Amino acid sequence: MASDNIIYDEANVPQYELPSLLVCGHGKPVKSKESWQHHRRQELVELFEQQMFGRMPGRPATTEVDEYDHEDVALSGLATRKQIRLTFSHGSSSASMDLLLYLPAQRQGPTPTFLGLNFFGNQSTHVDPAITVTPNWVRDRPLPGIANHRASEQSRGISANRWPVESILERGYGVGTIYCGDLDPDFDDGYQNGVHPLFYQQGQTRPKADEWGTIGAWAWGLSRALDYLESDADVDASSVAVLGHSRLGKTALWAGATDERFALVISNESGCGGAALSRRCFGETLVEINTRFPHWFCDNFHAYNGVENELPIDQHMLVALSAPRPVYVCSAEEDLWSDPRGEFLGALHAAPVYELFGKGMNTTQMPGLNEPVVGDIGYHIRPGKHEVYQYDWDRFMDFADVNLDRASA
Repeated sequence: MASDNIIYDEANVPQYELPSLLVCGHGKPVKSKESWQHHRRQELVELFEQQMFGRMPGRPATTEVDEYDHEDVALSGLATRKQIRLTFSHGSSSASMDLLLYLPAQRQGPTPTFLGLNFFGNQSTHVDPAITVTPNWVRDRPLPGIANHRASEQSRGISANRWPVESILERGYGVGTIYCGDLDPDFDDGYQNGVHPLFYQQGQTRPKADEWGTIGAWAWGLSRALDYLESDADVDASSVAVLGHSRLGKTALWAGATDERFALVISNESGCGGAALSRRCFGETLVEINTRFPHWFCDNFHAYNGVENELPIDQHMLVALSAPRPVYVCSAEEDLWSDPRGEFLGALHAAPVYELFGKGMNTTQMPGLNEPVVGDIGYHIRPGKHEVYQYDWDRFMDFADVNLDRASA
């Protein structure tokens, strides 16, 4: 897995200087929210596109919507369940993804909703027997119902701890999820499966060096799900929070950066390539992530392996691209691979952009365990490992309680 020289001691973190967040490429300082919105923000989006995540295409030529399941008394009457297949067509090619959506049965109008990708198929998020089992490639794990890269009935609910659907509904929120492998399987197949081939030019067989990798495809799919949610009268599409864990936390940050319709952004233990500062070289580094997962980012990103200081960007800039919308970053004490302090610093150093809007982070010091920071930029670190627990979801919902109304105002 990791090299022998991985840094896990703060004393060994190299000296670094972060690239300037509020200085435009031509050297002019950014002193107003208008200058950020109209100039610097777009510069940074383009840098992340060119050097890290790759450029994504726009909407496909056509999207077919098939709500193939609708149950108003799901989960013992607690929920309305919908399963929607979105089929994207572009030229002569097509691909589809399934959105699983639960909404409170007793909702009083359009519902604010959490939206995120999952790792093992929609059926893994809950034991509900009506959820369609994904037929697509799944990463092999020592988990029930996952074998030979396929999921079976026995995989129902194997990730339910990451999706506490009942408690989300009881708090008055909806929750939607999509299997990330519907959009692109999480292995280096040369981008021959998933949505990438829909947009190849004649004769093209893989994305160009500055075009989307797998994380870009996943983020693109989250935006396509939001396209659908805008058409669903049961969902408050102006109050959709995009969230993700680990590599899907990186995805949520990129989706929030590129699609300002998302009202709130949540990154759970996203680490390298997510909220953690690359220049710290703590835990997972660029050479580690690009070697083990060469398909996640665009090819241009590989040029920075081992030379993080040559990057024209760092991850505080990615967090800042959510501004002025609320963003929440989470860490776990034992998850040194994801660099908890680096994740906090990624959030902290995004604060100057929020301050242009009269917002901020409400702290300059990393908090203790289970001492969440709630503001326009939120953060917590809890005991334990790289995972999603009920504690995390409780904090996500607390943050949404405080911020979603302001985000959609």
